[in-house]
Amino acid sequence: MPTPSCNDVELGFTVEEEENDLITCKTHRASEATLSGTSSYGESFFTGTISPSLAKLEHLEALSFIYFLKVSVPFPQFIFRLPKLKYLTINANRLTGPLPANIGALSQLVELDLGENRLTGPIPSSISNLTRLTLLNLGGNRLSGTIPNIFKSMTHLASLDLSRNGFSGEIPPSTASLAGRLVQLFLSGNNLSGTIPNYFSGFNSLAVVDLSRNQFYGAVPMFKIVSHLNLSHNLLTGPFPALKKAYDGGIAALDLSYNKFNLKKIPKWVTSSQFIFNLKLVKCGIKMNMNKWKPVRPTSYFSIDLSENNISGTPSMFLSQAENLQEFQASGNKLRFDMGNLNFSQFLTVMDLSRNLVYGKVPPSVAGVEKLNLSHNHLCGQLPVTKFPASVFAGNDCLCGFPLSPCKA
Repeated sequence: MPTPSCNDVELGFTVEEEENDLITCKTHRASEATLSGTSSYGESFFTGTISPSLAKLEHLEALSFIYFLKVSVPFPQFIFRLPKLKYLTINANRLTGPLPANIGALSQLVELDLGENRLTGPIPSSISNLTRLTLLNLGGNRLSGTIPNIFKSMTHLASLDLSRNGFSGEIPPSTASLAGRLVQLFLSGNNLSGTIPNYFSGFNSLAVVDLSRNQFYGAVPMFKIVSHLNLSHNLLTGPFPALKKAYDGGIAALDLSYNKFNLKKIPKWVTSSQFIFNLKLVKCGIKMNMNKWKPVRPTSYFSIDLSENNISGTPSMFLSQAENLQEFQASGNKLRFDMGNLNFSQFLTVMDLSRNLVYGKVPPSVAGVEKLNLSHNHLCGQLPVTKFPASVFAGNDCLCGFPLSPCKA
């Protein structure tokens, strides 16, 4: 009897528009099947169900369904009849209902990616039987309850994503068992609480950490080699550890915004970072003179947000040197400088200097910025020709010209 191939299965979908190369199946004993449900224009064109006849492909090691946005189904039970399955991706679909209680029966899985669906309920405890997992992605669902204490057996896990769900409670203690391999940890957008465990300071591979938009409080532990760290929108307090060994050359992306930090100034280990491209320190209790801030490599910055602090002086020197900068936001500070003399990157698309003490004229160069806010400063004179609404320039001393009132002759 010949080995089943992709041509032998009924997929169970109705195609709403003609596309030819969106379902691919590598036919070496039908070991891999990848199905994409959108066109090259991002339109979803499949309706129907996921057919259980795919279980005929008994030699499948990798199965991937992505972007079936009109296919609303529970977790497909036929997957349990694929004994050699190692890689399962059902991402960006409308997978509904709970995770199967016997999910742990898929014991050969190396990667399980069920992100961006509509799964509900808790994580079944049987998932701890997936001891070969290197990747677990359940992010962007509607899962709830506490994160079960399941990680003691998952010592190969390198990437864990449980973000944007409804999880509550604390980070389970068995997470400490992931110290040897874990590289990426995403827990953002839940309702997690408690302190960030100190055992993270013993993780030797953890490079990317996103714990943002939770209710974590207390001090932050040392992260040894972290390169991307997002702790924004929590209740964390200082003192913040000096991540001197954060990355070979320094931290690359850091967001500490909207916590209870009182940093007083941008940390030296940030300023000395060789490769930082994203820095967000909104409402971090920074009280410093911008003139004295001299980052080692201003050309590395793509995005910076220092809003809602107590920063004085001028960003003129930094902006003139940051030739690759795309976003600069520093609203709600005490910056004082002549706007007319400001030079900035030709790539700058976002500039927010609102609610400062900026004076002088608005230069014509702002016309090249896509998103601008200069409101509530001390700017004066005739506005250059731009596409911006009046709100961008509101609350200044004596600006005139479109879109504000005409200048007096």
